Amino acid sequence: MEARKGREEGAKDRPCVIVHLRQNEYQETETFIAPITHTPPAILEKAIEMPQSTKKRLGLDKEASCVITTEVNRFVWPGPDIRAVPGGALAYGHLPAAMTEDVIQQIRTNIRERSLPVIGRDDEVLNEKVRQSRRPKEKNKRR
Repeated sequence: MEARKGREEGAKDRPCVIVHLRQNEYQETETFIAPITHTPPAILEKAIEMPQSTKKRLGLDKEASCVITTEVNRFVWPGPDIRAVPGGALAYGHLPAAMTEDVIQQIRTNIRERSLPVIGRDDEVLNEKVRQSRRPKEKNKRR
């Protein structure tokens, strides 16, 4: 949503749903997430409402929320945008299996319809510094 407004950073920290993981060419874990928001989506059928029982179990607020399935964000895990949840963990917990299936199915539908932008959220300069720090150091060669 922020990307559509030309923002590189999110306007605020928000919970999200990890919808896909894959290894990239640098053997880093690329993480694809769908945002959770209080803002009603433009097309109600393109979002999955979060039941209050799920929100309560995860420790989220009581306001109505939904998982947005019309865009996903991609970044290398861990990244600078990861925030600890209350209590210090990196995750609130798992969604119910049926809800997870609904989110994934709607995202797949949007992919088939070619209506799913993937927004890159990486800091490429930072990623390259991390990659360089993992490369073996070349020892000075004697002539």
